[in-house]
Amino acid sequence: MTITLGLDVGGAHLKAAWFSTGELVEVAQEPCPLWQGLDRLEAALAAIVGRHGRVARAAVTMTGELVDLFADRADGVGRILDTLAAALPGVELAVFAGPAGFLDPATARLRVAEVASANWHATAALAALVLPAGILVDIGSTTTDIVPFADGRVRNAGYTDATRMETGELLYTGVVRTPVMAVAARAPVNGVWRGVMAEYFATMADAHRLAGTLPEGADLHPTADGRDKGLEASARRLTRMIGADLADADAAAWRRLASYFIDRQTRAVEDGLAQVVSRGVVPDDAPLVGAGVGRFLVERVAARTGRAHCPLMAAAGLPERWRSAAADCAPAVAVALLCDAGPRSDG
Repeated sequence: MTITLGLDVGGAHLKAAWFSTGELVEVAQEPCPLWQGLDRLEAALAAIVGRHGRVARAAVTMTGELVDLFADRADGVGRILDTLAAALPGVELAVFAGPAGFLDPATARLRVAEVASANWHATAALAALVLPAGILVDIGSTTTDIVPFADGRVRNAGYTDATRMETGELLYTGVVRTPVMAVAARAPVNGVWRGVMAEYFATMADAHRLAGTLPEGADLHPTADGRDKGLEASARRLTRMIGADLADADAAAWRRLASYFIDRQTRAVEDGLAQVVSRGVVPDDAPLVGAGVGRFLVERVAARTGRAHCPLMAAAGLPERWRSAAADCAPAVAVALLCDAGPRSDG
C-alpha cells in the first residue's frame, strides 16, 4: 500500500493516522513527553513508523515546539523537523501552515509563525469542508480549542497561542493533564468551602476517573504522585488538594468533590464559547462540533447551552469503527485528509 501518514507532534503525545487511497487504515497515539528530550519523540516515532507499508508522504502539524526543551518556537520547529526527517528518510514531508496550506520543510523553517501550534486550524478546516457552519470544540488532554467556521472557511479571530487565548479560542484546560489547582481556587466539602492548594497533587484525570467520565486509554502519563490510577488512589490525590486525608469523609463526598471540579472546568469551556459566539460570525443556532478525548464534555456543554451537537468524525464520513479513535487524534486525521485533498504551497 502507498500510505499518507498524518502526524500531530504534541508536547505530551504523538498522534498518527494512516490513509491509503483515501481510506483510513489505522489511528494511534504514543506518549511523548517531549520536554524530557528529543529522544522521547524518536522513541514515539519508532513505535509508529513502518506499521503499514511504504509511506509516500507525511503530513505534519505540531504544538511540541512550545515545550521548554527549546529556546523558542523557531528552535523547536527546526529540531522537530530534523527529528522527523531522520525517522522518515525518503518520505516527502508536507508541513501544515494553516491558511498557507502545506510547505516543504525548508520553507516551513522560515515561516514559523504559521507552522507553530497550527493543529487546531487543520481540525477546523476539516470541519469547514464537511459542514456548512458550526463551532468546533476540541477538548483534549491539555487544551480546548473553540473555533467557529462557516461557508467553507475557518472564522478564527486569533492565530497565535497568545491571540487565541485573548479571543477565547484557546483554553488551557483538558480532561487529563490539567492540574486541579488551575480549575478552582476553592471547593465545597461537607457544607463548607475549602481552599484548593496551589500544589501539583492531582490532575483532572483523577477527577474524571473518580466521576466515571474518563475514557479508557485517555490517560497515558504517570500520575502526579507516581502511584496507580485506581479509584482509591485518585480519590487520595484529590483529597490532598484541599488538605484532607482519604479517611476524613466517605467515597460519596469525594465523588461530589470531583464533580464540582468537573463542573468548574465545564463552565470555563462555556465562558470561552460565549466569548467566541459573541462575535456573531456563525449563525446563532450553529451546532457544536465535538472532537478530542474530552468530547464527552462537548455534549454536556451543548446540552447546557441549548445547542445541537455533531461529532466531527461522523460528519466527515469515517467508518463507525474508527470514529472514536479518530476523534481522539483529530488533528492527525485532519492534516492527512487535507494533504490528500489539496495542493501544497511552493512557499
